[in-house]
Amino acid sequence: MTHPWPVAITGLGCICAAGNDLESCMEALYSGRRGPAAPSRFTSGHPTRYPVFEAPGFEEPPELLRTSALALHAAREALSDAGLDAGSLEGVRVGVCVGTTVGSALNNEQFCRDYRAGGDPDLAPIERILRSNPASVIAREFKLTGPCQTVVNACASGTDAVGLAASWIRSGACDAVIAGGADELGRITYNGFISLMITDESPCKPFDANRKGLNLGEGAGMLVLESEELRARRGGRARSFLLGYGSACDAHHLTAPKPDGEGLRAAIAEALSCCGTPAQAVSFVNAHGTGTPDNDRVESRVLADLLPGVPFLSTKGYTGHTLGAAGAIEAVFTVACLERGRIPASAGFSTPDPDLGGTPVTGCTGIAGTVALSESLAFGGNNSVILLGTRGAK
Repeated sequence: MTHPWPVAITGLGCICAAGNDLESCMEALYSGRRGPAAPSRFTSGHPTRYPVFEAPGFEEPPELLRTSALALHAAREALSDAGLDAGSLEGVRVGVCVGTTVGSALNNEQFCRDYRAGGDPDLAPIERILRSNPASVIAREFKLTGPCQTVVNACASGTDAVGLAASWIRSGACDAVIAGGADELGRITYNGFISLMITDESPCKPFDANRKGLNLGEGAGMLVLESEELRARRGGRARSFLLGYGSACDAHHLTAPKPDGEGLRAAIAEALSCCGTPAQAVSFVNAHGTGTPDNDRVESRVLADLLPGVPFLSTKGYTGHTLGAAGAIEAVFTVACLERGRIPASAGFSTPDPDLGGTPVTGCTGIAGTVALSESLAFGGNNSVILLGTRGAK
């Protein structure tokens, strides 16, 4: 049986540098509070101590790698928010779809060094990796037997995971899906982005004339998506609805977006078409907004062309760029902002850039509509967009 759009979102969960749950994250965003600092969990030989956004006070259990522990933390919050637990999920077809980029697998350098040196290192770190597939960890924790998939599509991974999860609901493959993204900070990722010369040595400044690049972050965002049949049967309430999803690859460059934004344009058009939503119905855009010169230029020009006058912001000034988790965290924030009827200031922005298509909001801004876009622009020319709405949510 095919289920048309929209798809109900009944639970939300989040952990990142802004806070260890969604409520504390939103309080930080609306108060303009952010705290990038040099990494505390690893060292680097690079002479510049580039700031990052670490999840405050979060310690992973010894049996899991950090990315999966972050994912599980956010999933627990999302399920609790939806009024679900392991017992109530018995006999329900529940899938898990999690996006990631790092996925924990890059952080066992000592094992690799020992092995390359001809040693015979203990395989415990490898066994830990094999136990820590983010989607599998969540499925195992809650004894779920539906589809289980980890999506790896660079910085669009979290958005793509949510879009894919919605297709499982719409096709009738699942009654519910826990979907989102998770990623951790690590030395290899940190040094890798420095080598690409797209990292700012100061707090990032998305869409600002003086932007120099991104700051990395870590965290997880999770959403519970439900079929209308399950929601009606258990009397669940919808916080919002996933109204559309669009994805397109412009295949222009390994890391840079195509200058005309062709892929992003196509993804936005596809997302809007799912429910026949006109562009003028969009109340705000949660932009990818990394703070890199190319991304912000292309994204702002596309928004000025397709959604002129629609307010936009980047929340990466509060979270850093959380890679595969970014789209999911930003989807969670987008729903929370729609519920509250206002969006926070785009942190880090102060000086307009005449080369861009517009400027983000500079203070907490009220919104009148019930529909918003959340965008992800990833390496490899991948562009993914989801359309979220709260009209009639109950």
